[in-house]
Amino acid sequence: MSGDLAGRHLLLVGPGYVAREVARQAIARGARVSATLRDLSRSRDLDALGVRPCAIGADGLLPSDALDGITDLLVSAPPGSGGCPAHAMLQPALGSTGLRWIGYYSSTAVYGDCGGAWIDETRAPAPRSPDAKGRLQAEAQWAETARRIGAALDILRIAGIYGPEGRNVTQRLASGVARAIVKPGQYFNRIHREDIAAATLAALATPDGARLTNLADGSPCPASDILIGVADMMGLPRPAEVAFDQAELPPAAAGFYAENRRLRNDSMLALPGFRLRYPDWRDGYRAILENGG
Repeated sequence: MSGDLAGRHLLLVGPGYVAREVARQAIARGARVSATLRDLSRSRDLDALGVRPCAIGADGLLPSDALDGITDLLVSAPPGSGGCPAHAMLQPALGSTGLRWIGYYSSTAVYGDCGGAWIDETRAPAPRSPDAKGRLQAEAQWAETARRIGAALDILRIAGIYGPEGRNVTQRLASGVARAIVKPGQYFNRIHREDIAAATLAALATPDGARLTNLADGSPCPASDILIGVADMMGLPRPAEVAFDQAELPPAAAGFYAENRRLRNDSMLALPGFRLRYPDWRDGYRAILENGG
């Protein structure tokens, strides 16, 4: 698909772990990519990718001409208590724009606890954590903006993210500090960073009104299965198994185990031109280990 995004100019708001992979893939397909930065002295990583930095003003707003020439917008900044901080930041530039597409990275946490049931995008949200509630507010903000300016919108609800560059369990296993917390019947979906980026660009390349898509692999499983399985792949001793009710987890970690759902990914697989590269954690971790973590 090299060159199929020629003529597109994508602005990344929140050029973090996944967004940088989106940039890499988009540039390889012929797009131009820019990204917002509060401190231009920290642009070295973006420069290395071929991404043009776009300075955020001292007042926390983008200048009114920031979207000139931008065809597509991807927002991956985390939410605040009032929804998406980036939404307010972009308002001066959203008055008159030629945006064709807006993508917003939300989270499958907006579904709350589903008791381990298989769910898809028709499941009514029931967010429990402040972060999940903020993401649902942000979804509504971007939906209203997309309607107002006539842009296509993709709300992409992402499961647990993993990938290379330290965003995985290999370092914890190698250090010997990992524990496999066991809670029978607990399921968790995840998705590799490369697949998130590829699905994002499949959506960008084929805008279709307002679309809601869960981004997740098709193989939910207990988190303990991954720790044990990757330890075996690495030839390391398996981590100690600890029952959830005896683990004395801090509140944030305990909150993770308080929710249980299995996500269908039919809508993601139906995105034109998209193919899931890592259908389960085994495929993903084999690639991570083959490439040095």
